[in-house]
Amino acid sequence: MSASRLRRVAVLVLEGAKPLDVGIPAQVFTTRASMPYEVRLCGAAPGLVSGGDGLSYHVAHGLEALAWAELVFIPGYRFPDREDPPPAVVQALVAAHSRGARLAAISTGAFALAATGLLDGRRATTHWHYTRALAARHPHVRVDENVLFVDEGKVLTSAGAASGIDLCLHILRGDLGVAASNHAARRLVAAPYRSGGQAQYVPRSVPEPLGERFAATREWALHRLDEPLTLDLLARQAAVSARTFSRRFVEETGYTPMQWVMRARIDMARELLELSERGVEQIATDVGLGTGANLRTHFQRILGTTPSEYRRTFTRGE
Repeated sequence: MSASRLRRVAVLVLEGAKPLDVGIPAQVFTTRASMPYEVRLCGAAPGLVSGGDGLSYHVAHGLEALAWAELVFIPGYRFPDREDPPPAVVQALVAAHSRGARLAAISTGAFALAATGLLDGRRATTHWHYTRALAARHPHVRVDENVLFVDEGKVLTSAGAASGIDLCLHILRGDLGVAASNHAARRLVAAPYRSGGQAQYVPRSVPEPLGERFAATREWALHRLDEPLTLDLLARQAAVSARTFSRRFVEETGYTPMQWVMRARIDMARELLELSERGVEQIATDVGLGTGANLRTHFQRILGTTPSEYRRTFTRGE
């Protein structure tokens, strides 16, 4: 995709803003050759904003940045359940949304987004410690405490700080493709993809060696997507029974093992479509789907488009 036009990103820093929540989108989307974005940090007004955890922020821009931006991040902040942001902030967020900007809340930033009314009737999430408070304060929001992030189109929410990385990578995947998202993940030394449906935390104790073994099994599978991969084979690699592997895998990833394998294969196909000139039949073989027809079927089911149309999207430029 052409990088000739920089996409405009605003990070809205509210009183009590959490350092990681501010830093994640600022770093992920910072302007560089591989990232066609321009980022502006802003507040209710230019100047010093008192943050949480002993840090403060000097922002160069006020709410006019929200009128400029195409994507607005709302980082989490302290005591979100006590009062709503200033009316001018709420109005500026509503106006940005009305212009077509995407609004993405990280952690307790969901409270500021909910104060606009834009989450009413929609699914949303926030840090697990505040999900009940969000539901109580904004009863029309369909709060889901068991996911890392929720994409409702023009409004997106994520759980705690680390899941803000997942949300940013999810947005990158939609904007620039899998290759760009994976590149950013490598730069951040982060997992290239965790599904939004993955649980924020496993509700019961999982022995650490088992968790490590599952991560190793996923890595093992990613290097063998062109080979036959079955539930029994993956379970043997993890040294547990197929039943245990399947149950725990869903808890860790939000997908069954074979759903995860299929999505990994589709992701690999997306990257090959973006970066190579290989034909659909060859790509189908490379990712373990056998035939072009099989690749087209699963591509359409998972992404709602065809491999050819997807390739055109990432080669036609702007």
